[in-house]
Amino acid sequence: MTSFGDLLGPQPIRLPGNPDVEEALEAGEDPTGIAAANPSCSLAWAYLAEAALDADQPVAAYAYARTGYHRGLDQLRRNGWKGSGPVPYSHPGNHGFLRSVAALARAAAAIGEAEEHDRCLDLLEDCDPQVASELGVD
Repeated sequence: MTSFGDLLGPQPIRLPGNPDVEEALEAGEDPTGIAAANPSCSLAWAYLAEAALDADQPVAAYAYARTGYHRGLDQLRRNGWKGSGPVPYSHPGNHGFLRSVAALARAAAAIGEAEEHDRCLDLLEDCDPQVASELGVD
């Protein structure tokens, strides 16, 4: 059974985390240096996007979030994701991708790109029906 109760649906994807990067980011280390040293790590890009949003820099946030989103897609596909299905936020390894998508939705809304905002919300809903509200995206 998947985490969302669909007996016939795909199993949830649980991406491997990167504990060293996660610890460094949580300790307040500069996400710019961490992203440069770990460019495939979605979580570093999500931190950069969120910081840019907090600084009212939606175009920079959009670029950072888009990078985190694409790096996350690469990782999801390498781990068996076929473009839809559960990617639960309850699993810490999925945080980078999902936070990047949420930041992309917020940045898209801020620059008036309604279609991208809606696509991101749809993706979040497909990945984990609770994640948009958990991350404060609407």
